[in-house]
Amino acid sequence: MGESAALHDFISSKQKYLAMKKIFFFLLLTTNGLFAQVDLKKLDAYYSKALKDWDMPGMSVAIVKDGKVIYSKGYGVKELGKPEKTNEHTLYAIASNTKAFTTAAIAMMVQEGKLSWNDKVKRYLPYFELYDPYVSQEVTIRDILSHRVGLGTFSGDAIWYLSDNLPAPEIIKRAQYLPRSYDFRSGYGYSNIMYITAGELMKVVSTKSWAENIQERILNPLGMNRTITSVKNLELKGNYATPHGLFDGKHQPIAWEDWESIAATGGIVSSVNDMANWMIFNLNHGIWKQDTLLTKASRNMLWTPHNTFQVDQTRPEHSTHFRGYALGWGVSDYHGRMRVSHTGGYSGMLSMVLLVPDENLGIVVLTNGMKPLFSAVANYTMDRFLKLPEKDWSADILKDYSTRVADDQRIPDIKRAHVLGTKPSVSLDRVAGTYFANIYGNIEVKQEGDKLRLYFEHSNRFNATLEHWHYDTWEIKWDNADLLSWFSFGTVHFVLDNNLKVKALEFDVPNDDIWFDELKPIKVK
Repeated sequence: MGESAALHDFISSKQKYLAMKKIFFFLLLTTNGLFAQVDLKKLDAYYSKALKDWDMPGMSVAIVKDGKVIYSKGYGVKELGKPEKTNEHTLYAIASNTKAFTTAAIAMMVQEGKLSWNDKVKRYLPYFELYDPYVSQEVTIRDILSHRVGLGTFSGDAIWYLSDNLPAPEIIKRAQYLPRSYDFRSGYGYSNIMYITAGELMKVVSTKSWAENIQERILNPLGMNRTITSVKNLELKGNYATPHGLFDGKHQPIAWEDWESIAATGGIVSSVNDMANWMIFNLNHGIWKQDTLLTKASRNMLWTPHNTFQVDQTRPEHSTHFRGYALGWGVSDYHGRMRVSHTGGYSGMLSMVLLVPDENLGIVVLTNGMKPLFSAVANYTMDRFLKLPEKDWSADILKDYSTRVADDQRIPDIKRAHVLGTKPSVSLDRVAGTYFANIYGNIEVKQEGDKLRLYFEHSNRFNATLEHWHYDTWEIKWDNADLLSWFSFGTVHFVLDNNLKVKALEFDVPNDDIWFDELKPIKVK
């Protein structure tokens, strides 16, 4: 009896010890970020299905948690029609996710005393001008990095997009001709040109190019060894995806574009494996392997909303109560946690970086297509780690996207208004000539035989043949229609005065990014 009781006590103690050991081991793994808090196999299956449902060529996804990479994988192919699969090392353009690199590098310069966030841009770039002399004098570094200078979203992108030879300073100088969309510091207009400005400002302050600053200050310290700042180095690195444009709803391979001259706004090419290091660095508030690259003040400045957006507080669903743009990042709350994110749009590639600092969680999604699958993947992943009720983000966003595409009647409306059997008011030789746009430069209309040709001074890939549409309006038949991913159908109208003298051109190219209507070229000869 005594021996039996002692044995029982021994077994009970041993069981308690083993149970405590399991709990300790569980906590240790959780603390070190090694314990997968979600079913990664389920995520893997979800990603595969989403890629197929969205009919996308390929993507790569990485997840970091508690300072560790817990997931990194590729899906689909690098290029449609070819067998090579994507993986965690495949390179994609991250486009505007580059902006956070630009602001981080500027923060390091602030730490070094080389400049201040509230320094006037004109102090470093005397040629910097906007729509108003007072605004031109007052715009600060913080203003250009938080999209609050008064320009409209994507205003001026027609200046630099597909430019052959226009250097960054010339792009910036043309900003003075862009229209004001709202009063200075009283609204939001996402401006790529202001980030191009930031890149040139960095060059003046440091005497090194934007690319050199990014390489030395961020890529090298973080071990982002496959990340590049110019597509010229793609072949050197290898294992890169091919961009795909959408043509009649179907993806087709298109060529890589050289964004080197405007790289500060969107020129980085990276892999999810490298971007995982970038996310860990940011979630650790600018500290990388005991090396403090960003101070506490810098971290707070970069993630403070300097430009706030209105949120509908009356809606039934209250997952988000504030939203705003910080410096190179979008910030908001989401079910009680802070959310820091940005998206990127390159011709034929879309991407997203999403951080949840309260959970030490980061998600990056890089794709080589032109459908917004990235947001569905990132949101679904975030929800799983936050233990929220399951929502099929892929199905919901795909439905919304398909509806928006179907409801977009801009081009169908133009085609429905097409009047057959009309003739131009004037002969071809009278519309031929040089047209000048302040924000762009020269656009030539040339008569070649019985046809009209359109030539852009800085963007040969915009060149086109004009075919008569109706009256004094002509359809633009782009020479490189199979390479263009942001726009397709368009028309140009020859503006005549009362005496049938050709005065100007008016463009109508329906799309959501490149505003040809801003050009407003006047005939000069």
